[in-house]
Amino acid sequence: MEKLSQKDIGWKLDSSYTQLPEIFYQHQIPAPVPGAKLIYFNHDLAKSIGLTIDAANKTLLTNQLAGNERINNSTPISQAYAGHQFGHFTMLGDGRAILLGEQVTPNQKLVDIQLKGAGQTPFSRRGDGKATLRSMLREYLMSEAMFHLGIPTSRSLAVVSTGEKVYREIPHQGAVLTRLMSSHIRVGTFEYAHYFHGKNATQELLNYSILRHYPELAATANPALSFLEKLMDKQLTLIIQWIRVGFIHGVMNTDNTSIAGETFDYGPCAFMNAYHPDTVFSSIDTNGRYAFGQQPSIAHWNLACLAETLLPLIDENAEKAMELAQNILNQFPDKYHANWWKLYANKLGFLEADTEVKSLIQELLTWMQKNKADYTNTFLFLNQRLSLPHQQYYAPDFEKWMQQREKLLHQRKLNTHVVNELMNANNPCYVPRNHLVEKVLDAACLENNFEEMTRFLSVLATPYNFNENLSAYQEVPKNDEGYKTYCGT
Repeated sequence: MEKLSQKDIGWKLDSSYTQLPEIFYQHQIPAPVPGAKLIYFNHDLAKSIGLTIDAANKTLLTNQLAGNERINNSTPISQAYAGHQFGHFTMLGDGRAILLGEQVTPNQKLVDIQLKGAGQTPFSRRGDGKATLRSMLREYLMSEAMFHLGIPTSRSLAVVSTGEKVYREIPHQGAVLTRLMSSHIRVGTFEYAHYFHGKNATQELLNYSILRHYPELAATANPALSFLEKLMDKQLTLIIQWIRVGFIHGVMNTDNTSIAGETFDYGPCAFMNAYHPDTVFSSIDTNGRYAFGQQPSIAHWNLACLAETLLPLIDENAEKAMELAQNILNQFPDKYHANWWKLYANKLGFLEADTEVKSLIQELLTWMQKNKADYTNTFLFLNQRLSLPHQQYYAPDFEKWMQQREKLLHQRKLNTHVVNELMNANNPCYVPRNHLVEKVLDAACLENNFEEMTRFLSVLATPYNFNENLSAYQEVPKNDEGYKTYCGT
């Protein structure tokens, strides 16, 4: 049979990252796999970046996304970077991921195309460079859920099983995930440039990052300082969105902090059920460094790490550079808290958080923590979008709080339409609850049954649309305290 032209799929790959000095990457061909099989393919995402899959090109595309066949014009590389992991600085790099290039989309945007689990690289550090089917399905599910929740995130184009075993605690099926991001440049990439290669390398990385992501900053009086401020606003906005839906990233190292302000690396992440700021699920976060309520302060800390790498570019005078950077970083707490109050005001149906609304918010969160109330369902109950019976919301102390809320809404002359619109936009009906995620992954990986995951993905694609027939997806697990997540490497 005549081999199909790769243009039939729609690939238009650029390799702008390789314009940087080779200290930033290593050329690396993906490892071939014995039995590539397409498990999931994100047709809507593919269409948005100009790709087409049909019966005629499915086999070719599957082999490309498994790493068995080279895409025309691709320049596969593994990226070098460093990072503070749980506060400790170390040299890192793409240990099991290979960047194929940047797809030029129909609207002329560049989108990174990366194969995750594509084999060993120079940065694998004794790892096998592989990924398990379970962990890649989990990332597919979680990243798509985040996208539909309206939160900046990496996307998952496909999961391809490899036909080989991957050995962790026990043997697992192997898989490769195709991950899309605006960029895989991290705070850790700047740390790598600064600490290992100095000012010139950091300047080249900054120039590239601004040109690709924030070209409007090039004409500012101090591009490095403007870049720091832009990233601070991006990270602040992202964390507020995580808080809004009860998301806990679990491993907020600087190498997992994107300069594009996108969520990525879905290893130990989870969604909070019973509200508590100290909630941690990650098995490796033994001290609660990345707990739910710690995420804002960690984002601030990570930005300070970025600022340190930019100091020589902000001003030749070290003292002045430090002062300028500190002035930017010092804005974070006030900006964050202003956004935090507004977020919770909106979740309760208020436009703004004045003194009385702030008191109402604090009282609710205190009550939720004391009574181990479910984070998602409590806000849904207030908006009559919860189809499950919950006696705790009829307790006298909560009913008293409800009366105070109604009184404040009335005083502020907020009609039902405005209140419902605010609450509907800020409170999802369905999130990927931990026990449901494990249930669908068990069915897929242990029973080869993908129906439950496909159904779950369908529910998560419209998380704000209430459907009384989907009450099972609002149910809270009987005991979530022992639940642990793992990084998957």
